[in-house]
Amino acid sequence: MLKLIIGNKRYSSWSMRPWIAMRELGVPFDEEVIPLYRDESKAALLAYSPAGKAPVLKDGELSVWDSLAIIEYLADLYPDLAVWPRDRFSRALARSLACEMHSGYAALRGQCPMNFGRAPHPISLTEEARIDVERIDSVWRDALARSGGPFLFGAFCSVDAMFAPVVQRFDSYAAPVSDTARVYMERVTALNSWAEWSFAAQREEWRLERFERA
Repeated sequence: MLKLIIGNKRYSSWSMRPWIAMRELGVPFDEEVIPLYRDESKAALLAYSPAGKAPVLKDGELSVWDSLAIIEYLADLYPDLAVWPRDRFSRALARSLACEMHSGYAALRGQCPMNFGRAPHPISLTEEARIDVERIDSVWRDALARSGGPFLFGAFCSVDAMFAPVVQRFDSYAAPVSDTARVYMERVTALNSWAEWSFAAQREEWRLERFERA
């Protein structure tokens, strides 16, 4: 049985990405939650990965760390599952968008940390964060127009999982997005996996003040 080691469900966007992908794709796994930003967190994570960060996927003696690396490992492990789109062109585009998500949008991440306990209300976005929002909105609209929906490449796949924490950010910070983006967000938040993650996230006992103040 695979084991996914994750951080706080309330805050850990990178943990959410492979978790929601595995749930939606029907990959069986056990999970272990390690609270982040505690004195003991680093040592606990180093027991699973030399990077000392969450998430980590354990497959027997093998450790795979980093959300995107975990997703690629799942694609190798389960070739019959649509981890990525089947079509080569669509698969390349989906991976490009996932990598853009993986390495980009620093302003949005910094100003709008994921917090499943935050009551939705708007904030004044910086110019850099607003540009990130506009780019993501454009990415979603273009992908949905090309695929016809309901998800970015038709059926749910890993690129939707990569953007799932952004959906939460857009919702909780009331980001100004297009009607098309809003409908897509509603599809993501209607997923059973989203409901399961959100339920657990809002019931976690620990709180991180720097996220709660945002």
